[in-house]
Amino acid sequence: MNTASELPLAGLRVLELASVLAGPQVGQFLAELGAEVLKLEAPAGDVTRTWRTPAEDPATTVTAYFSSANWGKRSQIIDLTTEVGRAALHQLAARADIVLTSYKPGDAEKLGADYATLSSQNPRLIYGHITGYGPHASRAGYDAVLQAETGFMHLNAAGPGHAPQKMPVALIDLLTAHQLKEGLLTALYRRERTGQGALVQVSLLDSALASLANQAATYLVTGHDPQPMGSGHPSIVPYGTVYTAQDGVQLLLAVGSDRQFQQLCAVLQRPEWAGDERFCRNPNRVTHRAELEELLAGRIAEVNGAELLAALEDLAVPAGAVRTVGEALAQPSAQAMLLPAAAGFVWPGLRTVAFRSNSWPVAGQLLAPPPLPGQAEN
Repeated sequence: MNTASELPLAGLRVLELASVLAGPQVGQFLAELGAEVLKLEAPAGDVTRTWRTPAEDPATTVTAYFSSANWGKRSQIIDLTTEVGRAALHQLAARADIVLTSYKPGDAEKLGADYATLSSQNPRLIYGHITGYGPHASRAGYDAVLQAETGFMHLNAAGPGHAPQKMPVALIDLLTAHQLKEGLLTALYRRERTGQGALVQVSLLDSALASLANQAATYLVTGHDPQPMGSGHPSIVPYGTVYTAQDGVQLLLAVGSDRQFQQLCAVLQRPEWAGDERFCRNPNRVTHRAELEELLAGRIAEVNGAELLAALEDLAVPAGAVRTVGEALAQPSAQAMLLPAAAGFVWPGLRTVAFRSNSWPVAGQLLAPPPLPGQAEN
C-alpha cells in the first residue's frame, strides 16, 4: 500500500480559515494530494456542520454537506476575536505554506488574519482569498445570488417564458474553487523559482463570468442575448434534448457532426432524414430544430431505449441515459471516484481530484474522514 509521502504535495502545510464550500473544496483537493490541512474553525464551527437534510441525525456535526468538502483534514477551534486566538494563528501561519480564507474585504484585517499581517513573518506564504465581488467590494457573495446575477439562472430555465432556475449544486462556488486551485498551483510554481510567496485573490463574480464561455461569446460577437433553451444547445442539433423511449428509458443525444447524424438516422431506420435538405447539415438542423425534434421524439418513443443506446454506442454516436445521482454513483465506472469509509465515519466520500498520473499514487485509506469540531492531533 502506498504511503502519504509518495503523494505530490506531501509535506505541504495548509491552514484553512475558509468555510462553506469553495474554500473547503480547495482544502480537500490539497489534502487528497498529500498536503497536511488544518481546518481552523470559529467556536461556532463551519456553518455547514448545521446544514442537515431531514434524513440525517439531528445531532450530527458532520453533515452530508460538510463531508462533501472536508475529507483528509484535522480541525482546531480558534477564536480570532481574542488575543490568544490571534497569537495561535500567527504561530501556525509562520510555519504554513498556504492559507485559505473567504473573508469579506476588511474582515481579515480586523482579525489579524490578512495577507499583510501573516506574510510579514513568513514571506514564502501563499495566501488564497475568496470574495464575492472582488477585494474592494464589501458585499458578501452567495452562490445562488451569483447564479442569478451572472446569467446562469436565466439560461437554465426550461425555455423562453419559463421561470429562471438555479443549478442543483453550488456551481459558482465550485467554479471559484477551481480558479483558486489554479492560482495557488501557479503561485507554488513561482515560489519554486523565486522563493517568494504571493497573494492569490478570486471572486465568485469573476469565476462565474469566466465560465459563461460560448454563451458570453455569443453575446459579445453577435450582440444577441442568449435565451434559455432548456437542455438544448444554441448552435448544435440534436444536442441536449431529452427523449423518452418506448420502454420508458429517458435518453439524451449529443450529435455534434453530420456523420453522427447520418448514423443516428440509420439506427432509427430513418435514413431519409439525413438526406432531407432541412436536416442534412448542422446549420440546417439548427434552423429547423422544432421539426427535427418532433420527428425524433416520435420515432424514439417507438423503440427500446436500452437497445437504442447500445446501438449508438457501437457506432460512437454520443448518447446517454438520464440517471439519478444514486444511479450515477452506483455505476462501475464511478467507483474509482469514491473515497472508502474510514474509522469513525462509515459512509464513503467523493473525491475532488479527478486527474491521475503515472508519477504518483491515488490517495486511498490515507485520508482521514471529515473531522469533528476541534478534532486535531496533538
